[in-house]
Amino acid sequence: MTPLLLALGASLAWGLADFVGPLLSRTLGALRVLLWAQVGGLAAIAIAVGIRGEGPRGWSVLFAVAAAIGGTLGLYAYYRGMQLGAMSVVAPIAGVSAVVPVIFGIATGDSPSVTQIVGMGAALLGVALASIEHHEGAPRVAAGVGLALLAAVGFGIYFPWMHAAGKVDFWWASLVFRSTALLVIVGAVAAKRPQLRLGPRDLTIVLLVGIGDTLGNVLFAASSGKGLVSLTSVLASLYPIVTVMLAAAVLHERIARMQRAGVLLTLTGVILISV
Repeated sequence: MTPLLLALGASLAWGLADFVGPLLSRTLGALRVLLWAQVGGLAAIAIAVGIRGEGPRGWSVLFAVAAAIGGTLGLYAYYRGMQLGAMSVVAPIAGVSAVVPVIFGIATGDSPSVTQIVGMGAALLGVALASIEHHEGAPRVAAGVGLALLAAVGFGIYFPWMHAAGKVDFWWASLVFRSTALLVIVGAVAAKRPQLRLGPRDLTIVLLVGIGDTLGNVLFAASSGKGLVSLTSVLASLYPIVTVMLAAAVLHERIARMQRAGVLLTLTGVILISV
């Protein structure tokens, strides 16, 4: 039960961070928010690892490098998707990343239940419905959907690699992940050269977003010690529920009836996959 609770804790931490961070990025810019969030997250995990005072327990913590590359690219696509489209649509579509670790689990010996298979079908159908909006009577792909699908792929890559790294040493796996993520973002910043300066209030909030995101990384990596990748990864993928609830409560987002049905079907599918 403990690995599953840790995975759910990761989902809660990510859901909150993935609401506040993209919301700020709408006015501050995705790269600026991501850069300072990585700084805050890296500082937090570096302090924790320093207090722990132990070296890594195996070289497999370096699997977190691959997790960081996929996860960071997915996170950037997620933030950009949130800038362009409704959070209530983008977040559930990105949550379909849950399908990737299930497929990985099947390939490595896990046997999904009928419920999980139905859940994958429901999630994919939900994505299709949530992706279409009607503009002046003509159907079109909703804003941010392409980026949301790209985010799902990136997050899907993250889960099995971080699971493998976390089984060895979740503290060091989290440190390797955050260090690599910061390097990826620094590379993007060097190429794009966006404005980086933030006011004290915004900087504090963004740093806390990074700490929350890192907490999610640590909790997920910790869940990997005893849990199956096909279970812990899917439970951690429930973060869109938190984001959608916050978007509804705080932003009062309104989306078309068919899209609402798609969002509900997508979330239902993700939940069924976790059963």
